[in-house]
Amino acid sequence: MIEAFHQLHPYGLDQAEKCRMLTGELAALTRFHRERCPEYARLLDTLGYDESKVRTPADIPFFPVRLFKEFDLLSISRGEVFQTMTSSGTTGQRVSRIFVDKGTAMLQQKVMLRILGDFWGKGRLPMLVVDTPAVLKDRRSFTARGAAVMGLQFAAREMAFVLNDDMTLNVDKLREFMGKYQGKRFIIFGFTFLVWRHFYQELLRLEERFDLSEAFLMTGGGWKRLEAEAVSQEEFKKCLQGACGIRHFLDHYGMVEQTGTIYAECACGHLHASIYSDVVIRDYRDLSPCPVGQRGVIQVVSVLPRSYPGHALLTEDEGVILGEDDCPCGRKGKYIQILGRMKSAELRGCSDTYAAGLQ
Repeated sequence: MIEAFHQLHPYGLDQAEKCRMLTGELAALTRFHRERCPEYARLLDTLGYDESKVRTPADIPFFPVRLFKEFDLLSISRGEVFQTMTSSGTTGQRVSRIFVDKGTAMLQQKVMLRILGDFWGKGRLPMLVVDTPAVLKDRRSFTARGAAVMGLQFAAREMAFVLNDDMTLNVDKLREFMGKYQGKRFIIFGFTFLVWRHFYQELLRLEERFDLSEAFLMTGGGWKRLEAEAVSQEEFKKCLQGACGIRHFLDHYGMVEQTGTIYAECACGHLHASIYSDVVIRDYRDLSPCPVGQRGVIQVVSVLPRSYPGHALLTEDEGVILGEDDCPCGRKGKYIQILGRMKSAELRGCSDTYAAGLQ
């Protein structure tokens, strides 16, 4: 059924139709992974899963995302593994290992491009990456940072890395890029703390100023570390706009366990679920679904994981559904707010784990 999704606008389904399509695809994926992943099959048997009782995406069995740290979960043979992606983690933490075949990798890239194209247009744009080229050193094994950059390569007409290997700002590379694209539309991508520490703060030290008013700044993760430094999202945006004129911000929520499935920020500041994914907020006490407006534990579902059973996962994040089908930006689907990590959860966001290493 995935081809049917590709024929639709990524935010074009109302609640009833999206529920119908997602439920059917997720049930099919559950059957698919049950047949191919013995560990997942045992989980379903333990839960007493009965597909005939599935009515909504919330009825699909989920498991804690940290199981990927404990087990290698594959629905393909080892020989079919095209890339292995690992989650972020501070020193000493175990990381998730996600195994991807070529078909899944292509699907992840296609969907990410469709989602992002709805925000900055369908044409490929130049991209300034606030990171070092070293994140793409091993193309068969990626961290979450590398996986994100790799996925965005297909959206970029040209990609320039603006940090040296020691994470200092490469001013010459920045000047070269801006000499070609200043005053034009382009993308800046970087994890939030890296943008703040190694881009924004370094720009303040330079005598020259760059005009980034036409750029789209795409960020993700790292807010916990910035908030510890008394930098809110509002302050972050205000500072970047003051330093270099950035007006277009595109934060996003996502995880390596569901690469390609991102919840992107609209002009109203809301994170949106596309037709390829959805969010269920679970009650802390009994994990029952919460109504709109009630905070709880975030569960995410996605139709993209084909090589591993990652289509229904309980995260370690807290959030709230703000509404559905009624965002002023016009996009249909649920829109959410991320409230942060659960108190007992490990630090795992790309920016946050990098920042922790600086302490």
